[in-house]
Amino acid sequence: MANEPGAPEAPVGESTGRVGADGTAPRPRFVAVGAGRMGRGIAIAFAYAGHRIALVDLRPRSDEAWARLTAEATAEIEGALHGLARQGVLREAQVAPIAARVQLVRVDEAPAALAAAELVFEGVPETLEAKREAFDWLNRHCRDEAILTSTTSSILVTQLAALVRRPERFLNMHWLNPAYVIPVVELSCHAGTDAEVLARTKALLEAIGKLPVVCGPTPGYIVPRLQALVMNEAARMVEEGAATAEEIDKATRFGLGLRFAALGVVEFIDFGGCDILHHASREMSQTIDPARYAAPAIVEDMVRQQRLGLKTGSGFYAYEGRDLAAYRADVLARTLAQLRSAGLWRGPQDETLA
Repeated sequence: MANEPGAPEAPVGESTGRVGADGTAPRPRFVAVGAGRMGRGIAIAFAYAGHRIALVDLRPRSDEAWARLTAEATAEIEGALHGLARQGVLREAQVAPIAARVQLVRVDEAPAALAAAELVFEGVPETLEAKREAFDWLNRHCRDEAILTSTTSSILVTQLAALVRRPERFLNMHWLNPAYVIPVVELSCHAGTDAEVLARTKALLEAIGKLPVVCGPTPGYIVPRLQALVMNEAARMVEEGAATAEEIDKATRFGLGLRFAALGVVEFIDFGGCDILHHASREMSQTIDPARYAAPAIVEDMVRQQRLGLKTGSGFYAYEGRDLAAYRADVLARTLAQLRSAGLWRGPQDETLA
């Protein structure tokens, strides 16, 4: 093992890598297993934040096939960084040094790359058999202290935990594409995930500028579960002729999306009032589809208990003792910031118009 059993984990930002046999660079603390789109995106995120990361390809390949994969992955990584440079978030001169932090590793060289890995991301194809093979391999080569994660978007953490030698050091980690741009990373834990492991994982993500959110072993995590409903409903509206794709997209970008960028979805329920959602759900369930629009039991219960949100002092959040005027001003500031960013806020007209 790279560390003695029971050795304390290094502080966030401090390398645990061992110097290689040639006395040069330490081995990467982070390893992405699976050299596809997601693995490359994660690699860019860590490299951008200054970390070396190994990008491991588990498939045995001929030298020719390996050269093709290396060229393709390198071109995609550098292309993504050049794209960021064109947006002004980094300099062109920084592209090559950042890309160089990503080490592409063949399967026969991967055990050495894993020797010092603190956090490992499994990103092989979305089949249970592929996951089983990957974790069988990781079980043999990862050190006991490594935190193992799966970037699966469809397989529950409870299913995968059984494949891991140390399930208490395992959780699912769902990145949103592009992984190097979107800050939210969804962490799905099972009942046996160690609380310290979760805290360490969150700290490592926060250290590279990510915003981890935690959910249980639920299908679709948080974001995909919500966005699937919105996207399906938008497609139905086009199908029904309710509005064109262009009008729906204008409404979602600068109405729905802008508001939910300023207020979280559940916060929005409380801000407007749970009773508003209750009445709107009842109306649309009667006129559109009772299965899709019926309010859940929790909303019915909250209306019955008069826990309507901000206006009654209690809803999904508690508002007792809170400075509500300051809170409303903060919400207004958040909303105006989104409008200004979108170029949609106009200053007042000085002259009275006819």
